[in-house]
Amino acid sequence: MRKRSLTAATTLAVLCGSAALAAAPAYADSSTVLPVKQTGDIVVDGVHQQVFVSDPANGKIVVTDFAGKVVKQLTADLSGVTGLELSADSGTLYAAVKDQDAIAVVDTATDTETTRYAVGDQPVSVALAGGRLWFGYGASGSGDLGSVDLAGEQHEVTLDQDKGWYSAPVLDAAPGSDVLVGGQPGDSSGTVVSYDVSSGTATRVASGSAGENLRDLAVTPDGKDVVTASGWPYHHPVFKTADLTPDGTYASDTYPNAVAVAPDGTVAAGVDGWYNPDVYVYKPGGTTSVREYDFPNTGHTSGSDELADSALAWAPDASRLFAVSYNSDGVYSLRVLAAPTKAATTVTVDAPATATRAKALTVKGKVTSKVALAAGTGLTVTRTDLDSPKGKTLPPVTAKADGTFSFADTPPAGGKVTYKVAYAGDADHAASSGSDSVTVSRAKPTLTVDNNGKVYSYGKDVKFTAHLGTTYKNRTVEIWADPFGYDKPNKLVRSGKVDSHGNLSVTLDMKRDTKVTAKFAGDSRYTSASASSTAGARVSISTSVGNHYKSKSAWGHTYYFFHKTKDPLITTKMSYFPGRAQKFEFEVYAQGRWYPGDPAYFKLGGDGVSQVRITGDHGEDFGWRFRVRSSYINSSSGDTVNSTTHGAWKYFTFTK
Repeated sequence: MRKRSLTAATTLAVLCGSAALAAAPAYADSSTVLPVKQTGDIVVDGVHQQVFVSDPANGKIVVTDFAGKVVKQLTADLSGVTGLELSADSGTLYAAVKDQDAIAVVDTATDTETTRYAVGDQPVSVALAGGRLWFGYGASGSGDLGSVDLAGEQHEVTLDQDKGWYSAPVLDAAPGSDVLVGGQPGDSSGTVVSYDVSSGTATRVASGSAGENLRDLAVTPDGKDVVTASGWPYHHPVFKTADLTPDGTYASDTYPNAVAVAPDGTVAAGVDGWYNPDVYVYKPGGTTSVREYDFPNTGHTSGSDELADSALAWAPDASRLFAVSYNSDGVYSLRVLAAPTKAATTVTVDAPATATRAKALTVKGKVTSKVALAAGTGLTVTRTDLDSPKGKTLPPVTAKADGTFSFADTPPAGGKVTYKVAYAGDADHAASSGSDSVTVSRAKPTLTVDNNGKVYSYGKDVKFTAHLGTTYKNRTVEIWADPFGYDKPNKLVRSGKVDSHGNLSVTLDMKRDTKVTAKFAGDSRYTSASASSTAGARVSISTSVGNHYKSKSAWGHTYYFFHKTKDPLITTKMSYFPGRAQKFEFEVYAQGRWYPGDPAYFKLGGDGVSQVRITGDHGEDFGWRFRVRSSYINSSSGDTVNSTTHGAWKYFTFTK
């Protein structure tokens, strides 16, 4: 099972064949869910810009583009398909189909199967070496090595080339090499064997142990070394293919399970771990990783997503690293890791928490990377504020040898001011940026609204004026009117620039108590502000008297005269609000003064009318003087929509 990509030389030839070389664009990491239950192997076709992932459980090969989008699925008779290998020109894909005892041959230009080689018992892995297609096959207890002669017309299959394996070995070889390397997966021996296959037969050159529970191996492009990934040891050891003696190591973490070597020799070392980075990237022979990738948690456990076994593969130009991960729910994803050979770079920025506008401040920071940056690294600086919402470029700064930097700036605008410091990256370092914000002081403007506390007659047109004092650029004020009562919303009634005196006015029809609010959004030198004024509106009240036989002026008022046989009918009309009641007061005049009776509240009808009939033995009322009044009392009348309003007194008396 090997992850092969088109060689760098072939890639260059393809690119130069029709167009001049262009700078590679920058890509962001991405992740796409794969329609698989399991993964067996992954290979990258740089010529057709596609990725092949085998799924033994579903019996299919999934094809994606370089963005991870699934473009095709090969499903015909591929039960148990595991190991994949690309021809040197990326024109042919070879797939070991375990349950069919065959190797499927796929045309990568059309992604269709063209033929099959019947190869015997349960092939698992495939690799090209010495002009032949080699495969590891055999059930548990009977592993072996076989090959297909690709040059012959009959594609002759040769079996039983090394029965010294417990089960089917995993295989790999450098492009165009005569050295084949096999490894025993999944047991405690960790056996690794190198072969000379230049003669067409496999001759053992050396053997050794890579550790326990071998999961993957990859031969370097020069064919001189093989890098292995085993459950133990907790690193990725390197062995010489000539004698399988140690030739270095790549530090990783617990449970190594994947390795891929790019055409330029860059190594991606993967592990199966929840709580540590999943992939480590090393320059050839490097002792410190230049990049680490820690997959996020997309499942429902505390640990992050895990790297699938043998699931790393490089784009031929090393611009991308492809990895298959899975989460606790069994969902597999193809992760496209951008610019993996460039060391991750971090830019930290530290600005003061607060500052005074138009006064100098100092911003500090540091740019760091696992791969040392050159002294004098240049950084760009952008300031974003209320006057420059899209950002204003400031003079560039240069980092010191230790990566630290600082610069002074005098912010012309107040409010939130953000300083972004960016590193453009280079051939060895990824681009990065950092930012920090400072709250810069602003003056407080004067804003007022008149008429606060005044009370007006029902329906009166009242002019409200907002006054805005000195500001910088913004002279716009909003005026909002919020009538009392649950059924009327707060509403913007005017918005505009104040006049040369700083005033903006609006006229309101006062039928309810109303809170009028002026709002100023602020500008780069003055804060936002609001001011409110609450003015009252009385209700409309009219009271009429009925059933009298005459009215005339008497005792300084208009009196209504009733026969003792008639009940006075007092009709009150008042501006309506749901649940509203009028307060009805009754007084009698005696000994030179008016004496109140007990007031009562009467609900208004839907038309705002309330009628009160004064009943009783009016013969006893003969000669007495009476008066009544209807009022709206804020709160006591059932609502707080209007200001307390008293109607006029109505006077009456009884005669025989």
